[in-house]
Amino acid sequence: MDSVINYYEVMGLVLVHFQKSVMSTSSEKSRKEVLKVVNYELIGKRIRELRMQQIVTQEQLAEMIDMSVSYVSYIENAKKKPSLETLIRISNALGITLDEILSGNQLHNPTDYQTDMDLLMNELSQNEKRLVFELIRSVRDILRSNHWNLEK
Repeated sequence: MDSVINYYEVMGLVLVHFQKSVMSTSSEKSRKEVLKVVNYELIGKRIRELRMQQIVTQEQLAEMIDMSVSYVSYIENAKKKPSLETLIRISNALGITLDEILSGNQLHNPTDYQTDMDLLMNELSQNEKRLVFELIRSVRDILRSNHWNLEK
C-alpha cells in the first residue's frame, strides 16, 4: 500500500519542490542568469564535434581560418571567446551555418527541452508517462491561471 501514491500527493510534492527551487530565486540571480546568454563552453564543444565529424584536425582548421592552433584549442576549450568574425570564418571553413555552431544558445529556442524531455520520457513506464504528462499539464494550467510570467 505504501508504494501506491496518488496524483494529488505527487502534485503537492512537486509544487513544494518547485516553489523552493524556482520561485525562491532572487531577482538579482535571475537577472545574472539571463545575462549569461552566450555559452562559450557549448560553442567550443560544438566546434570540436563538427570539426571531428569532418575529420579535420585543429591544425587544419587553424590554417583554414588563418589563426593559430593554440587559438583554435582555446576556443574549443572555452578559454577564449571567439568574435563573430571568427565564428563566421570557422563556419565557412567547415561548410556549416552559424546556427549549427550556436545551437542551444538562443534564449527562446522552441526545441530547447524537446530532446531532454524525449530522453526522460523514454525511461518511464506507461503509467509514469501518464503521471508526468498530467503533472506538466497541471503545472502549465497553474502558471497560466495565476498569470505567472516566468519570462521576466
